[in-house]
Amino acid sequence: MVNVDLTVPQLQDKARQVRRDIVTMIGRAGSGHPGGSLSAVEVVTALYYRVMRHDPTNPRWEDRDRFILSKGHAAPVLYSTLAECGYFPVEELWTLRKLGSRLQGHTECSIPGVEMSAGSLGQGLSFAIGCALAARLNQKPYRVYALLGDGECEEGQVWEAAMAAPHFKLDNLVAIVDRNGLQIDGWTRDIMNPEPLPDKWRAYGWHVIEADGHDVTALIEAFEHAATVKHQPTAIIARTVKGKGVSFMENNVDFHGKSPNPAQLEQALKELA
Repeated sequence: MVNVDLTVPQLQDKARQVRRDIVTMIGRAGSGHPGGSLSAVEVVTALYYRVMRHDPTNPRWEDRDRFILSKGHAAPVLYSTLAECGYFPVEELWTLRKLGSRLQGHTECSIPGVEMSAGSLGQGLSFAIGCALAARLNQKPYRVYALLGDGECEEGQVWEAAMAAPHFKLDNLVAIVDRNGLQIDGWTRDIMNPEPLPDKWRAYGWHVIEADGHDVTALIEAFEHAATVKHQPTAIIARTVKGKGVSFMENNVDFHGKSPNPAQLEQALKELA
């Protein structure tokens, strides 16, 4: 199993490396979604290096915890984390979006460590509910974590799933909302305002935790708290910055789906050194 005893400084170093991987692979590909990948780095790092039980040498281990990337366009953050954990060689990251590569713009479940093929938004929470129900039916101890975007929460299927999980009392399920405030067309508050997100999840019957999505200590505490909640699922509303870590990408809607040019890539890597 992967080392889950990293210190906070070590986790922060891992997060910095994942950010370097993200901007490098997208820059080399000439396309991709850096903004929402960068905003989710600490969430995914905390899960894979401190919270989840998983084994890179046995990706289909039956008792593994499941991570579902519902916001599938943020595939680079998952690809980098999986590679850094040892699911496949780091060098494969540089094939992102290349012809013949298995690392395409949205995740595909044939990739070691990837649980769900993604594409259309709004589907991951429903998939995660299926995994959580299967754990109960099969009397398995694993937990299920689903990462959604705040713009994705405009999808009706998200709220159908949000209603189902408390009905079935799925206390082995955690939804994490990457609340970076931006989507492809601009600020979420201007497109289809999802606020107040915490109150909405509570109204559907979820136990809600709010946390700084870039503070690994706060995130670990939130995940540990979620593990103690009984008879209801937990939603963690993670406050984040789109493009976090790269000055010219932060809160810049242009980098929702825009790759850095060579000069920008050089600057980004200097900032992340």
